[in-house]
Amino acid sequence: MVPKCYNGRILHVDLTEGKTWVETPPESFYRKYGGGSGMGVYYVLKEVPKGADPLGPENVLTVFVGPATGLPISGQSRVVVNAKSPLTGAIGDSQGGGFFPAEMKFAGYDGIVIRGRAPKPVYLWIKDGEAEIRDATHLWGKITGDVEDLIRKELGDDKVQVLQIGPAGEKMVRIANILNMVNRANGRTGMGAVMGSKNLRAIAVRGTGKISAADPEALQRLFRAGTERIPQNPAVHFLHVHGTTGDVSGQHAVGGLPTHNFNEGQFAGYQSISGERMTETILKDRDTCFSCTVRCKRVVETEYKGRHVSPRYGGPEYETTAALGSYCGVADMNAVALANQICNQYGLDTISCGAIVAFAMECFEHGALTLEDTGGLELRFGNADAMVKAVEMIAKREGLGKVLAEGSARAAKIIGKNAEDFLITFRGQEAPAHMPQAKRLMGLIYAVNPFGADHMSSEHDPFYEGGGDPLAMPRLNVLGLTALQPAGSLTDEKVRFLVTTQKVYAAMDTYALCSFVYGVGWQLYGPDETVEMLRAATGWDITLNELLEVGERRINMMRAFNAREGFTREKDALPIKFFMPLKGDGPTAGVHYTHEQIEHAKDVYYRLCGWDPGTGNPTPQKLAALGLDWIEL
Repeated sequence: MVPKCYNGRILHVDLTEGKTWVETPPESFYRKYGGGSGMGVYYVLKEVPKGADPLGPENVLTVFVGPATGLPISGQSRVVVNAKSPLTGAIGDSQGGGFFPAEMKFAGYDGIVIRGRAPKPVYLWIKDGEAEIRDATHLWGKITGDVEDLIRKELGDDKVQVLQIGPAGEKMVRIANILNMVNRANGRTGMGAVMGSKNLRAIAVRGTGKISAADPEALQRLFRAGTERIPQNPAVHFLHVHGTTGDVSGQHAVGGLPTHNFNEGQFAGYQSISGERMTETILKDRDTCFSCTVRCKRVVETEYKGRHVSPRYGGPEYETTAALGSYCGVADMNAVALANQICNQYGLDTISCGAIVAFAMECFEHGALTLEDTGGLELRFGNADAMVKAVEMIAKREGLGKVLAEGSARAAKIIGKNAEDFLITFRGQEAPAHMPQAKRLMGLIYAVNPFGADHMSSEHDPFYEGGGDPLAMPRLNVLGLTALQPAGSLTDEKVRFLVTTQKVYAAMDTYALCSFVYGVGWQLYGPDETVEMLRAATGWDITLNELLEVGERRINMMRAFNAREGFTREKDALPIKFFMPLKGDGPTAGVHYTHEQIEHAKDVYYRLCGWDPGTGNPTPQKLAALGLDWIEL
């Protein structure tokens, strides 16, 4: 027996053989691995052979939700996808929201484990516990909106939720993502390319089942309390009104808005792409995920150079706006909105895509790329038309896009001419839009995070600096974090703050919870309330220490996978650009890292994690302490 909030069923699919079967793990498995990427990485570690080609049939793709998914409370409708990453060669991990996660739970499954490669394009159809592999030849090559319409028409049900790749995933673009609702993305780490390599175009789900909490009254009290406090929580209320794009102005003010491929921290045209400007002009609606009252999702409608931007494809969030905007020196919100739509139509990670275009622009500015290389495209910072065209070229693997579709780290090796000097990649993955020069711990988490640079894998510096945040401080104190540090520092205590909060956010990804709702800083619910919610959902006597251990287990499994693939502390590195002083005259002008700072911070990090400081990897003793002695390094 497992708690009522789980289905107790995991669907296994062998695309090569065209077979499906169901596993029913014991309650102990659910409690130990939680769901989300905890369970996903478990199967990847168990079944993907060492040295496997990420785009070969031996790679395993996992799709998991969490214990609270489908329950009536904010921030629970999340789905996590794992596999070996074709972008980094390390563990791949990607989280997404929307309505697919809850519908998958209602359809009777807690997770899906996908093996092999279908001989022709297929999609997986799941309804109320039954699974069928269906032909998708007629869907291949079509954009995401058309495929969603065709699948729903074919199945005769407009309530079917579709998780799918786009044409970029079919072409195995290494930054391809997976989408549901054609605008909720499992981005980062190239999981869409893995799905495309398996000839799997989509997973369609429909369920009429019900998910019950162990203590529905306690869950309802938390839901009501969280909803009522939204107007009193400035950060969450601002998120509701302006979305994540509201961060543009704030990041610019502190010198943390990546500009011209991370050469500067301020962008002269920031107001034109700000969340406030979006709200005033092109915002059409505020959408949400299943049962969430925060409603942070942007929906826009506009046009650029006669091309319509449809509300169906959502709207750009902060990371997208920065990557396709300030990274590229583009101050035209309509161009950014169109490029975002193209990414969602073709299935591209917007962060990596914008960063790759910015990288190519800097290459062009310095002569590493020429007009002959670009097919006559003037790839200069600020050229909005060129930015949009470059996005399309990557999505379609056309012209220079064939090279850029490999990711900027591989592209730099192909281009040569010192192109590697212009990279902003960590472990081969492009950096998101939170600048390490403005938030010193970001450089460390980008370097050590198992699946590459990620801004949602730990809490950010400002919450443990200066005078502290009145909402965050009680939450941090519960975690044993009481000694606020100087702003802009990279102290040993700041590293301890990173290690502790990384465990919290790793637990959020294991329990498949939204980090905009559950966290340790500005979110609706702090760690204690997260524990309370999980108790109400599962009926287990979960403690804060258990939550931290669940997160720590997930981190160690990921690092163990990487260790098996030959990764050591040398791969936990920053690109050259981050050791160079920032340009401009803003608050972060002249700021940079030193190699001594980073190496010392890594030493402290490994020690606090209980890992071998020489290799930066978990020890057999550490794995055994977490119940992971089955892992062979």
